[in-house]
Amino acid sequence: MATVTIKQVTKAFGDNVVLKEFNETFGDGEFITLLGPSGCGKTTMLRMIAGFEKPTSGEIYIDDQLVSGGNTFVPPEKRSIGMVFQSYAVWPHMNVYDNVAYPLTIKKTPKGEIQERVGKVLDIVHLTQYAKRFPNQLSGGQQQRVALARALVAAPKLLLLDEPLSNLDAKLRESMRFEIKEIQRRLGITVVYVTHDQTEAMAMSDRIFLINRGVVQQSGTPREIYNTPSNQFVADFLGKVDFFKGEAADGRIVLPSLGGQSLAYAGPRAGRVDVAIRPESIYFDPDGPLKGRLEAQYYLGDVDDCRVRVGDALVRVIASGYEYDRLKDGQEVSLGVRDFMVFEDDGLLEQMLEIQT
Repeated sequence: MATVTIKQVTKAFGDNVVLKEFNETFGDGEFITLLGPSGCGKTTMLRMIAGFEKPTSGEIYIDDQLVSGGNTFVPPEKRSIGMVFQSYAVWPHMNVYDNVAYPLTIKKTPKGEIQERVGKVLDIVHLTQYAKRFPNQLSGGQQQRVALARALVAAPKLLLLDEPLSNLDAKLRESMRFEIKEIQRRLGITVVYVTHDQTEAMAMSDRIFLINRGVVQQSGTPREIYNTPSNQFVADFLGKVDFFKGEAADGRIVLPSLGGQSLAYAGPRAGRVDVAIRPESIYFDPDGPLKGRLEAQYYLGDVDDCRVRVGDALVRVIASGYEYDRLKDGQEVSLGVRDFMVFEDDGLLEQMLEIQT
């Protein structure tokens, strides 16, 4: 297996800096996710680790070997990596066995060893019974597993995955993310995974690096980033959240857009603040501090996704699906708040809203 050490890596295309001063070590056997919106620099970082791009400055090590930096550049085929792309890139004229065997065939690996290694990896990805089928006889998820098996068969030290599930439908994406994580645990291999899908990142990662405009906004476990985001961008990107302007003083935060209603607050900030509340942190409570009117409900089976008018604002509440039968549109309700986040009012929220519109 492998560690990846990235030292002050910056990548620019002309005057366009797409990644700035990335500096981190990915541990042996870790599942690392590079997460962020399109164009943030995450795929560029993956391609530099793979050797498809060279950093403008900085160094990249795989274990103790310098693979990119200064006058040193190790080509991709000599980095002991496996890579799976967004497109399956399986050979349509080869059956599953031959697709998976291809990396070993071009290395002139002995036939007996090829059979043993291909058989083992097909078993890992649950494709043994499909060995003689051609790609056009497989589902999208099965084709993606062929690509994964082909990346694993050469026993790479490092597995790089570039949005491998984005072409699959929702149910297949869900099942494949657990399959990939299980394979990674079973093999103990180091994985660097690129996605813009926060659910994938939360479900699979040991650590997430959330990137925006080429800069790492925050890194940490899924729980750390979700529960203690470093800024409004992180809170907004990872999970559902509503933002409200507030004024913190005397142990409370007054929220003008919520009709001047307030929440108890014992934190360190004072004056103008931005308050972020996740919809699963709000619940219907007869004694709750926020009063409003239920405007709409969306029954999703497991949850009742509600919109409550509080003052001038619509507040989103994700309640149990069982609430749907007992609540009526237009009903006056009270809301309790389990938790909320408070940020300095630094103008970042306005910038985010401007970008979104």
